[in-house]
Amino acid sequence: MAQDRLVIGTKRYSSWSMRGWLLVHLAGLDVEEVLIPLTGSVPGSTTAIEDATPAGLVPYLEHQGARVWDSLAIAEYCAELAPGIWPAERVARAHARSIAAEMHSGFRDLRIAMPMNLGRDFAGRGRTPESLAGVARIEAIWAECGPSPFLFGASFGAADAMFAPIVARFITWAPELSPVSRAYVQAVRAHPLVARWYDEAAAEPTEWLLEKYENPT
Repeated sequence: MAQDRLVIGTKRYSSWSMRGWLLVHLAGLDVEEVLIPLTGSVPGSTTAIEDATPAGLVPYLEHQGARVWDSLAIAEYCAELAPGIWPAERVARAHARSIAAEMHSGFRDLRIAMPMNLGRDFAGRGRTPESLAGVARIEAIWAECGPSPFLFGASFGAADAMFAPIVARFITWAPELSPVSRAYVQAVRAHPLVARWYDEAAAEPTEWLLEKYENPT
């Protein structure tokens, strides 16, 4: 197996894999992509993933001797090689890192109520009070950034990569959004890397489909 590799899970479902994959590609790292289908036992994990990664979760990066797991750690590693993925200005960079960390550690109720599925339309569903509170907080974050068209200017960066799976959730579950949020969702979806991820997710075998995500309660 190649020394430099990125281990990820099913692109249709794996939000954390999407973040790691976007960050690695933003930084221009040349790695082998190792995709391990999820089985649905634990979100983000399978026996094969547990055997292939230190924490038993995806994404997991091996690059030039470094072993990096957790999407925020991958973001910071990628930024060492490609500093431009974070804003250049100190205050903006602190803001970007803060909202990325909030996205990383929060919004549990939203994740549960509106799991990522790039191939379905669940418009109008998943609208629990808790998930809608999460939607409102995310919209407040985006409004404060004032996307133009991305969170910190004209270029898609690390903060956008962290929020890309939420964009995917909003497309699938279609909560009510402000015009600013809708424009940001459209900009992220149209980005070439995000479009490529969607295309590759659509090409995955039907044998990888999981009932718990295709027909959620």
